[in-house]
Amino acid sequence: MAECDECGAYENMPYQCHRCGNTFCSDHRLPESHNCPGLADWNDPSGVFDSGFDDSVRNRGRSDTGVFDRAKAYVGRQTSTGGVVSFFRGNATYLFLALMWVTFGFQFFIFSFFLGIPLTSSLWRSVFVLSTGHPLYVWTWITSVFAHGGFTHIAFNSIALYFFGPVVERRLGTKRFTALFLGAGALAGLAQVGATLLISPGIQTGVVGASGAIMAVMGLLTVLRPNLTVYLYFIIPMPLWLLTIGFAAFSAVAGLSSIGPGGIANWAHLAGLGLGLAYGAVVKRTRSVPESIRVGGGPGGPGRRRF
Repeated sequence: MAECDECGAYENMPYQCHRCGNTFCSDHRLPESHNCPGLADWNDPSGVFDSGFDDSVRNRGRSDTGVFDRAKAYVGRQTSTGGVVSFFRGNATYLFLALMWVTFGFQFFIFSFFLGIPLTSSLWRSVFVLSTGHPLYVWTWITSVFAHGGFTHIAFNSIALYFFGPVVERRLGTKRFTALFLGAGALAGLAQVGATLLISPGIQTGVVGASGAIMAVMGLLTVLRPNLTVYLYFIIPMPLWLLTIGFAAFSAVAGLSSIGPGGIANWAHLAGLGLGLAYGAVVKRTRSVPESIRVGGGPGGPGRRRF
């Protein structure tokens, strides 16, 4: 017995889509019934029906096939169904994870090591940090979501997004999940900057990290599956609703007493959580979530386990 990746129904004889690799019930087995990303390449000669054969072999010695044509064919194969890029199509969670680590590399290696731009410089901050000094640097509303303050910061956020992101994305769909993640992340950062300006005017501070966006994901999941068992520090089991309430209470007290112990963006966490809870109330009327979270192997891949 398997679970349909579209509606969550259990199926004794499941169907596996050969284009996206996910498992579906009889009602959603057809590609058009589960919005399969392979549909976009149905009539693309370089996509579904591409043999992968390098045309340059057939045209060796001919002047009409140059480097540009071979490069174009290679890009077409990688971006079509079955290519490397196709893995991220319909899997925004893993795309966001990749962008977080790529941005981290730019922060601490490309900018600092190769370009020699100090981490405390105004240029570095203007690229990656949403700050009280320049809240209208609109690009930082997004770049600050993917930027992080250190390895521990990005590691914990990556673990949380890896566990909770895919199950929420399957229920919302990739487009809505993308809008939630980016929108909540940007608004959470702006909430932190705004709270700082109101509570402690004159203090120059900034915010980085995907914590606000991830809290929105957890808030939405709390509304849909409040009794989902999670493990605090990977050891202490508790229902998700209890963890959410405890975290919200801590963030509220810490946020009112100061801008945050240890540089924690408590108001960003609260804003992200509030957005997730509000959107979860809307989603709950029309969608459901599975009874367990699958971890490992990627969507539709081998080695998936249930918790």
